[in-house]
Amino acid sequence: MIGARSLSASRGNAGSPVYAGSFGSEQAERLLWRAGFGPRPGDAAALAKLGVQGAVLSLTRPARESFVGQGPVDDKRRPLAPYDAYGHDHLWWLDRMVRTSRPLVERMTLVWHDWFATSNQGVGSQRLMLDQNKLLRRESLGSFGRLLTQITSDPAMLVWLNGNQNRAKAPNENFAREMMELFTLGADQGYSEKDIREQARALTGWTNSYQTGVGRTDFHFDQRLHDDQPKTVFGQSGNWDWRDSCRLCLTHPRHPAYVVRKLWGYFVPSEPDPTTARYLEALYASDPLRQVRPLLEAILMHPDLYEGPRLVLPPVVYTAGLLRRLGRGIDTTSWLYLAEASGQRLFYPPNVAGWGNRWLDTATFLARWNIAVTALKPFQIDPANEVPGPADPDAQIAQAVRFLGSPVLRKETQTALQRFATGALADAATADWKRRPYSAMTQNVLRQLIAVSPELQAV
Repeated sequence: MIGARSLSASRGNAGSPVYAGSFGSEQAERLLWRAGFGPRPGDAAALAKLGVQGAVLSLTRPARESFVGQGPVDDKRRPLAPYDAYGHDHLWWLDRMVRTSRPLVERMTLVWHDWFATSNQGVGSQRLMLDQNKLLRRESLGSFGRLLTQITSDPAMLVWLNGNQNRAKAPNENFAREMMELFTLGADQGYSEKDIREQARALTGWTNSYQTGVGRTDFHFDQRLHDDQPKTVFGQSGNWDWRDSCRLCLTHPRHPAYVVRKLWGYFVPSEPDPTTARYLEALYASDPLRQVRPLLEAILMHPDLYEGPRLVLPPVVYTAGLLRRLGRGIDTTSWLYLAEASGQRLFYPPNVAGWGNRWLDTATFLARWNIAVTALKPFQIDPANEVPGPADPDAQIAQAVRFLGSPVLRKETQTALQRFATGALADAATADWKRRPYSAMTQNVLRQLIAVSPELQAV
């Protein structure tokens, strides 16, 4: 059991608590789930040897990218066509999550996709969406200021929030509103309807061309379409343009608190204590570039990540993590349809506010069970042909746990597995013809139960 904070936390010179309790496989596994997509076999034990600070730094300052395993293919074993084929964009990104050697980079790309939520439902171009995805990945651990500036001029975002239709003579407020409400400040936090209108004027000037059969191309800023008259935003007057619009949000006094609390929420499901929040806000505000990496390192080392409540995994994180455990790559388009059923298809967030926890309800939970069924199917033991497994319940459970990469299971889960295995194998002993198939079927079910257990769905 993890100790109380008074025994397991220390406050460094910088002022942020650092977890100082036991850092074994259980804690390393939680870190790998929160800051990535779970461990491959052996990853948690290897990470635990680094200690909490070494483990966190290995994730926030990763080596050059390398991919593990075979590249993705569709059901006919053909390479994916993410720019063109329906759903292959989702499969392409899921493959990166499964095979990456830089899990936090990929996880932060997912965080920014939710933060600056853009849907191909409105963009209508997998190419533009994938180009935005590359932008999010490139800036994943870097400067929030640079990311905000680049996303403001990103073609997919310009289409999604009508920035390419924002003209001096007809300002469009969509991006200006979401820029403050969802991206930088929070709803009703230090801005007015007048600020929205003035920001919209500052953001005017972006446009694009259109080619039949190709779609929107040549996104660029046209000075003739820009409102070059003075604007007043947050009480500051000037001939502001789109870059000034970003700068004014980044330097607003409410901005640090919004970024800290929103970023914290992606990794820890409880609120930060006031002292920690103040420190993180000051840390972030002290850097004119608004760097993200120092915040991430403080959050990932914080005691609340290791001692606090479990965090329910988004469906795509759960799926990628299960495949990483099994050493299975993307070899079927089924992952697309299961993602849709689970409530989280990549590149299609439900609205500009992102997914939130809309993927967790009674309508989508069944898909999680089906995700596990699909992931385990190639490894299923054939009751008719396989050599019988152990007849002892404990040995059956141990075999299934090893197969799933030896996750740390709570006592309640172990008890439930024991109850099932004991009953199934007792029934098998009632007749000779049952011993072979029941042993195999018991092992298959144990694997399924572990795959959908709380330990692999809420970490």
